[in-house]
Amino acid sequence: MSGLTPWVVSAVTGTGALFIAALLTEPLRRLALRRGYTDRPSARRVHVRPTPYLGGIAVALATLAAASMAALAAKEYDATVGVVLTCAALIALLGLSDDLRPLSIRVRLCIEAAAALVVVLWCGHPVLFGTWLDVVLAVAWILFTTNAFNLLDNMDGVVSTVTVVTAGFLCCAALSAGLVGTASVMAALAGACAGFLLHNWHPARIFLGDAGSLFVGFVVSSATVTMHRDNAAFSGYTSLFLITLVVTADTVLVMVARRREGRPVLQGGRDHIAHRLRCLGLTVRQVSVVIGGFAAMTCLTAVLVMFRVLPQTAVLITVVTVTVVAWGLLLRVPVYTVTGDGRS
Repeated sequence: MSGLTPWVVSAVTGTGALFIAALLTEPLRRLALRRGYTDRPSARRVHVRPTPYLGGIAVALATLAAASMAALAAKEYDATVGVVLTCAALIALLGLSDDLRPLSIRVRLCIEAAAALVVVLWCGHPVLFGTWLDVVLAVAWILFTTNAFNLLDNMDGVVSTVTVVTAGFLCCAALSAGLVGTASVMAALAGACAGFLLHNWHPARIFLGDAGSLFVGFVVSSATVTMHRDNAAFSGYTSLFLITLVVTADTVLVMVARRREGRPVLQGGRDHIAHRLRCLGLTVRQVSVVIGGFAAMTCLTAVLVMFRVLPQTAVLITVVTVTVVAWGLLLRVPVYTVTGDGRS
């Protein structure tokens, strides 16, 4: 692929990842059913039948395979790609371990923090203070976003759709900035999630599981942070905030709602944005489309801010205002009147 343009390489990489994920998902689904690796219906769950949750392995393998092949075929090897993919593979294994035998939050966070620290120290990060505090802030951002994607995985097709949209926009932004290696990773991730979405669209035949949701969250957040390395932090974190606004808004909304209701913040519940939209009458598929559409708008805005087409201060004020108003409206939706706490 060395003779092809970066845009064509990214397209080929994404298409390859799509086919790999689409083909791998079905055998993994059958394996999960045979071994009993299923998410069973309960008062804390939305689905009504046992559903396997090894789909994230297909997404991870497809992303890693396609992105690695693109990196090996490139004229110049990008070490950043190798570091991000290696750490992302570790996160996928962490998620798989949690799927098979639940780990403590402390263990999960320690491993996630170690992987994020490697990415930040090796690949760079936005600069605000010019001290070690910048490293702490970047690691904290990756940790928060990774787990926010995990929390967003509460309804068929939502995380897969959001990831396809987000990774697609990041791929285009990376190509425009000349970051070919990062663009290939984002193309591979978008293609892998699109291939998996064929099986995860409602009614889902398989779930991502923690292996998948943690993996996609880590790849998106790590790639985004490295894309903004050495940028002024205000500019960098404005774009980061906009790119991940959907998952950020969902996590903060749930935390605020549960504190107001006196419920444990870390306990699962049918109180996420997706559940509130369902209560307003939208179907599961419509919820995925609406949330995906909102992700597309915020990602487009982030890219325009990243390339200084839009004034970041005005955009930030507008977006925060709209988000707060939306939070206020969504908090009025009665989601705690049903029996059980649902699925987080």
